Amino acid sequence: MPKLAAQKVDTVFRNAKPKGTTYLIADGNGLYLKVTTDGIKRWIFLYRFHGTKRKIALPANLYPAMGAKVAREKAQAFQEMLSRDEDPATVRKIAKASQLQATEEMREEQEKNITTFQLVAEDWIRTKFTGRSETTRKGVQQRFERNVFPRIGSRPISEIRGQELLEIVRSIEGLGKRETAHRVLGACGQVFRFAVATDRAERDIATDLRGALEPAQVSHRAAIIDPAEFGHLLQDIDAYQGWYSTRFALRLLPLVFTRPGELRLASWAEINFERAQWDIPATRMKMRLPHTVPLARQTLDILTALREQQKLFGGSPVLFPSPRQKDKPISNVAVLNALRRMGYGKEELSAHGFRATARTLLDERLRVNPILIEAQLAHQVPDALGTAYNRTLHLEDRREMMQQWADYLDALKQGKTTTAGTSRTKKRRQP
Repeated sequence: MPKLAAQKVDTVFRNAKPKGTTYLIADGNGLYLKVTTDGIKRWIFLYRFHGTKRKIALPANLYPAMGAKVAREKAQAFQEMLSRDEDPATVRKIAKASQLQATEEMREEQEKNITTFQLVAEDWIRTKFTGRSETTRKGVQQRFERNVFPRIGSRPISEIRGQELLEIVRSIEGLGKRETAHRVLGACGQVFRFAVATDRAERDIATDLRGALEPAQVSHRAAIIDPAEFGHLLQDIDAYQGWYSTRFALRLLPLVFTRPGELRLASWAEINFERAQWDIPATRMKMRLPHTVPLARQTLDILTALREQQKLFGGSPVLFPSPRQKDKPISNVAVLNALRRMGYGKEELSAHGFRATARTLLDERLRVNPILIEAQLAHQVPDALGTAYNRTLHLEDRREMMQQWADYLDALKQGKTTTAGTSRTKKRRQP
């Protein structure tokens, strides 16, 4: 199409209406206005390079935001590239890549120089909680986001004064959240020490605030330690009619007395029926060390029944699949909510309280050696060389203890609260 007069072209471009198909209006020198079926108008440049037809869109090419005059200047620049045997599309790609690289390098350089409290805190969280529990990491992150970042998150960490940090934790304490205030102060101290280690601060100002807060209230997990009452609880658990995953988790938790999260996330790959044990990987343990739970006969029976129950729902790699996603475990409050529905209030019982029950009754009623109890609770226990941890420490004695415990729970469910029989796991100087 021959080049139109400038005045006429502007009129043509302005009055161009959408049609049943996209069409082009030529302006000359390789420049075209493309009109789409929905009326959008864009500038494009058509050309040949080494005999091949090519097309590129002009940057910021919407008409009339980009008028004909500017579009023609860009088309002329493309023609000059062609006269130098340069492909405009290739030249633009190289320029764009260079710009992106320069922008990324600038961003990285800025991050190196920025040392705000929030940046350092998030770096510390990534470093500290790699491979750790996602729930724990989120809890720490949320405490910072709610209490600290809004106040000093954007401040250079090296410029923050102790008085500022004190105002933050005292405001939390003033809300009656004394334990949270101590947790926030402790976490901030770790961030400052991390900043010192990474050469982003001179010192940990949190050390200046020792003793500035009221002592944290010591709170214990609610637990039932009376044998008769615990027997009633076990009866209530057997009668619970909720989702099958929650029902089986409730039945297993008193027998294995692990932390609720360790049980909730269990997979069938961790259960060894032949050796009658459950091997929990280090990534799920609080101490970040692997742990072995010997399985009593009653526990194996429940696991076998659970496996059969799962077949009715198509199976799952996890022990306690969610009712919504069979490959995902039940929520971290499923067991707790079940206990509440059964009528056990927060002051009376918690999901974590089964550990306290086992520790107390194994010690006071079954007279089991405390070292074995602590080993089964995955706590550090002394060995011949001092304080140590070993997933198989006293394993055979713990097997006997776990069977004795399961038998005792059966007796409690039947209303028998007296301790019967003797065991190699009774108290003695060394197991």
